[in-house]
Amino acid sequence: MRIAVGITGASGAIYGSLLLRRLVDLREQISEVAVVMTDNAKTVWKHELGNEDYEKIPFRRYAPSDYAAPMASGSAGFDALIICPCSMGTLGRIASGSADDLIARAADVMLKERRKLILVVRDLPYHLIHLRNMVTVTESGGIVCPASPSFYSGVQNLEELALTVVDRVLLLAGFRFPHYRWGASSGL
Repeated sequence: MRIAVGITGASGAIYGSLLLRRLVDLREQISEVAVVMTDNAKTVWKHELGNEDYEKIPFRRYAPSDYAAPMASGSAGFDALIICPCSMGTLGRIASGSADDLIARAADVMLKERRKLILVVRDLPYHLIHLRNMVTVTESGGIVCPASPSFYSGVQNLEELALTVVDRVLLLAGFRFPHYRWGASSGL
């Protein structure tokens, strides 16, 4: 699979960090990963995670202003774009068709090409504009996947809790790997 990842400045840098780590683990299912990270995402990452490990991302990175990047065109053939976390501003730009940076342009490409677009929104509460933007993206073929972790899977720490969201996102993107399944071993 060819996967593009957008990381915006929404709170929830742990989700983006764990997503990238999981993609490394799933490299046998991947031919390419392209990453776009906003400046705000780097600021939030440093604040929330206390490091600059985004500098060590083992995938090709593109600047938000790089419209020559392959994911800016449908002919590049990316299978999915995962925006994790996705700010409400990014959601709004995608819903309105305003491709003012590479992340929004890549999302526009995914929608027009009928490929997987997964937005891991991270905000609360939602107001009516947020909800309408989510409806617009969903009606256009995107998947809005709020960063709502599962508490029933026996997690032991914050990272495991966040991984319940990341794993769900990767399953939505089409990856196959061992993961918690409701009722499979717990009797629920």
